[in-house]
Formats: sequence, C-alpha cells, structure tokens
Amino acid sequence: VGCDHRGVQLKQSVKMLLVDAGYSYEDFGCYTTDSVDYPDTAQKIAKAVASGNFKIGILICNTGIGMSIAANKVKGIRAALCHNASNACQARQHNDANILCLGAEEAAERMSEIIDAFLTCEFEGGRHQHRLNKIRDIEN
Repeated sequence: VGCDHRGVQLKQSVKMLLVDAGYSYEDFGCYTTDSVDYPDTAQKIAKAVASGNFKIGILICNTGIGMSIAANKVKGIRAALCHNASNACQARQHNDANILCLGAEEAAERMSEIIDAFLTCEFEGGRHQHRLNKIRDIEN
C-alpha cells in the first residue's frame, strides 16, 4: 500500500480495511501530508509486485491517474484505476491487474467495495490470456 500526500487519509482507511479482512500489508509511504512525488511511491510498489515479493499493490493519489501511469511503466505491472467494484473485479478477471489505483477524493465512499472486489476476483484466463500475452509482448 502506498500513496502521495493527497492519499494519506484514504490509505489509513485502506489499511484498517485490510486488517479487518485478515490481509497483511506493507506500508510504502508516504506518511504525512507534506508534498511528495507520486512516481517515487508508484515505482517502489510496482517493483515490489513485479519482483514477486507481493501479489498485489494498492496505490492512492488525488485522482489515481498519476499512480496508474507511473506504475504501468514497470515491466510486468498491470495497474488499473478503478472507480467502482465492477471495474475492480473486471480488472482482475479480464486483465489480471496486479495493482489497484484509487483516487483519494473519488474512491473514499466506495473504497470498501472496490478493494473487496479487487482482492477476491481472480483472473479468468481463457480468451483473456491471449490479450494479456499481447500486452506482455508490448513490454518487450
């Protein structure tokens, strides 16, 4: 789990939700509302997920867009900005997304449903695997 200065408050809620649901996590920062650059946090988490040290990551910035763009620069990462539970579930089922990106202002009221969907839905494979292979080919 990680955020920039605009996502600190939502990150605290995300961490409580994860604990309540029985998940473990590591907090990659930031820890205060002092301004930080979101690509730094995105890169830390994306590399940790891509290396296999973590199955998934959750990134939070003001809109979620910047974190998504930055995380997707790391080979092997499929970061998805999700605005609702349906997006989150399909990101996992169809795209095998491994990082969930949230917008701090927009996602706060639906955070619980979004995260639950992302954590419980699984990649369906099948017809989606062919498309995922094409995405991997783009990285190379």
